[in-house]
Amino acid sequence: MTPSAPSWIGLFDLFRIGIGPSSSHTVGPMLAAAHFAAEAERHGSPETVTVELFGSLALTGKGHGTDAAVILGLTGAQPETVDPDDAATLVDEVRRLRRLVLPSGRRIAFDPAADIIFRPRDMLPFHPNALRLTAGADEQADVARIYYSVGGGFVVDEQGEPLMGTGQGGAPTIPHPFADAVELIERADAEGLSIAGLMRANEVSLRGATALADGIAHIRAAMKACIARGLRGEGELPGGLRVRRRAPALLRRLEARAQRNEADPLEAMDWVNLWALAVNEENAAGGRVVTAPTNGAAGIVPAVLEYYERFVPEAHVAGVETFLLTAAAIGAIIKRNASISGAEVGCQGEVGSACAMAAAGLAAAMGGSNAQVENAAEIGLEHNLGLTCDPVGGLVQVPCIERNAIGAVKAINAARLSLHGDGQHLVSLDQAVATMRQTGFDMSHKYKETSLGGLAVNVIAC
Repeated sequence: MTPSAPSWIGLFDLFRIGIGPSSSHTVGPMLAAAHFAAEAERHGSPETVTVELFGSLALTGKGHGTDAAVILGLTGAQPETVDPDDAATLVDEVRRLRRLVLPSGRRIAFDPAADIIFRPRDMLPFHPNALRLTAGADEQADVARIYYSVGGGFVVDEQGEPLMGTGQGGAPTIPHPFADAVELIERADAEGLSIAGLMRANEVSLRGATALADGIAHIRAAMKACIARGLRGEGELPGGLRVRRRAPALLRRLEARAQRNEADPLEAMDWVNLWALAVNEENAAGGRVVTAPTNGAAGIVPAVLEYYERFVPEAHVAGVETFLLTAAAIGAIIKRNASISGAEVGCQGEVGSACAMAAAGLAAAMGGSNAQVENAAEIGLEHNLGLTCDPVGGLVQVPCIERNAIGAVKAINAARLSLHGDGQHLVSLDQAVATMRQTGFDMSHKYKETSLGGLAVNVIAC
């Protein structure tokens, strides 16, 4: 599994603004390439750069935009700030001119068709998502680095250490550390805190209350902007599968039904489906999304948050903060003790993790006890165990987009089930996380973001 997890995984590690279509295949490689470009220039004046992509990055890298992400990273672009529309133009220019402009402004010859090498049959240690970058010059030793994109935009070096300078390094001191759900609940109950309250105390100790509130508001605004853009997007998604965007047409139908004042007991479900589809269609188009905790599962948390704000009568701004802080605590436990990477454990690590996070966040925002919140997360994860990652054509479209809609509805159901109980349940969240990890070990590599099995094979065959 992941070579090492940061000692502290916070809200802004799990919820990060980036671009689609993949946190592990787009965001992570872009960060790695940007880190390498800066490192290579510190060592001298590189004349050439070669990129090798291994394992899952090679097998589904084309469909996930890994080659484009690496090109952008080598120019110094960052996922949070690069404009998705400008990015496509920049990548096309590099391919056309066969020339790359490094962060310092230095121009070097670079032909993506020859200098980005896909090695689908080769796996490096530690993780299936590996890339090696090499810079050379006539009068200096080559600079070579290996990076692993371990899911959710997290990147580690070949020693398994999180990259410094990417918001992931260091070992901060926090007042309430926890490694698993048992420790989280015990510490929170002992201090008389909710899970969100414990997470808030940890985050405030690192950045202050104002910065925390501003950061959460920024993340929430980015989620809303992604939904809004997804609701406007028309036409087919890129990649050749000819998958049409459905969100705008569905929005028109829902609005028309509302104007006719037609009663529908499942109206909320339709809206949740709409919001999840909007986010993941935007992600598939390479738009700006919030990793939550991955891009492939980015629609679940925003859709459930929209449900909270639109359909829960007692919803309020503080509830949004409670939701996201609680979701981050659950995501941190899953990442530390299992994985959020589809290339490691299949889609149970992506949609399953997002479902658990959203279920816990909603239960907390609706006033659930710590035990009920843990139960909600467990239900959300348990009923995604064994979920495979088999993207058709290597694209984050089928079954990924619909899977987010189903995962969002499942998260709401998990929260409601937990709130109807007293928090007592047979299977614990820690047991579900351990099971997900073990299932991921046992799962064939064909079903772990390689497009070598499942729908990826059968849909094309038909």
